[in-house]
Amino acid sequence: MSLKHLTTGSTCPPAVAGLLRCYNMRFCPFAQRACIILAAKNVKHEIVNINLKKKPEWFFEKSPLGKVPSIELDGQIMSESLVICDYLDEVYPDPPLHPADPWRKGQDRMFLEIFGKVTGAMYKVYFSRGDQDILSKGFTDIQAGLDPFEAELTKRNTKFFGGDKPGMLDYMIWPWMERLPVAQKFGGERALPENCYPKLFSWMEDMKQDPAVKATYLSPETHYKYLLTSISGSPDYDMQLTMPCHL
Repeated sequence: MSLKHLTTGSTCPPAVAGLLRCYNMRFCPFAQRACIILAAKNVKHEIVNINLKKKPEWFFEKSPLGKVPSIELDGQIMSESLVICDYLDEVYPDPPLHPADPWRKGQDRMFLEIFGKVTGAMYKVYFSRGDQDILSKGFTDIQAGLDPFEAELTKRNTKFFGGDKPGMLDYMIWPWMERLPVAQKFGGERALPENCYPKLFSWMEDMKQDPAVKATYLSPETHYKYLLTSISGSPDYDMQLTMPCHL
């Protein structure tokens, strides 16, 4: 396992035959998706962290687009978070995370596409640099993205979108919901009041008790501290080295 984020000029750690490797960046929500599923499936694996600002030259052999997450097993490579998570759910079927019913599975994938409104808007908020027009538009878009999820959770009348336990949809949107309090902090008076989303805020508290979420969870304070370094142009990928790493 590589705790330090490897950078330009580094050497790729030698692979272990039969051991799945995940190329990761500690603060990347897309990479967190893969790490959550690996934890949920209890898959034996190793993590190699990558400095995305100064990527190792060899990393492009592991991820043609130079993005995380990417997984490697016995020289075979796979990239893109949703592709990886679907693969893991199929190869490691216990517990199953996609609904067995094809219609429900399609509905969940549709909602995942809708959630794209939230992910893009959150980055606008993070990098608004105090511009009130950008903040206003960002929170309008976040709300437009979250409204259907509040309604759907109410309609399903279940603890999680997956039922009594989190399913793939729950895990795929979680990394950004984990960071929602950070967007709230950037928004100040424009922050979303909890009473607008009683179901979602209750869901968030329940998700934080899930073992797979706990395995990858970072506090809002930690996310905020990292984002400040990222906004400055010098992201501190290794700020967690003095703290326990659950990956």
